[in-house]
Amino acid sequence: MSRQITTHKVNGLNDALAINVLDEPGAGGACHEYRIVLESNTNVNCRISFQNGPIKESGYNGISGEALLAVVRDRLECFQTGPYASADNQEALDHIVAAMEALHRRTKERMSRGVEGTHSK
Repeated sequence: MSRQITTHKVNGLNDALAINVLDEPGAGGACHEYRIVLESNTNVNCRISFQNGPIKESGYNGISGEALLAVVRDRLECFQTGPYASADNQEALDHIVAAMEALHRRTKERMSRGVEGTHSK
């Protein structure tokens, strides 16, 4: 199974990046395996494996969305300290920070209820 994602396409580089979903959605409704390939350079080939299954049952076996957001956040923060700072970059950064805060809040709330790392709601 492979499904292509195209929501990133906006310019030449992004048009040349193929993003494919490699698996079916799991119990939570989300997929876990992705591949990003630069079509003109097969040396640029990145597989992203997200955590698959509850940590208490499956152990650590992939990355989190928060980890990917942290990379994008760092990149935007660096742009904002360099010659390419812009209002658009700042707006994107603000939204990434807000997304991370929401995900952290959700995790802390689940931890406080003792259901973090399980399929329990």
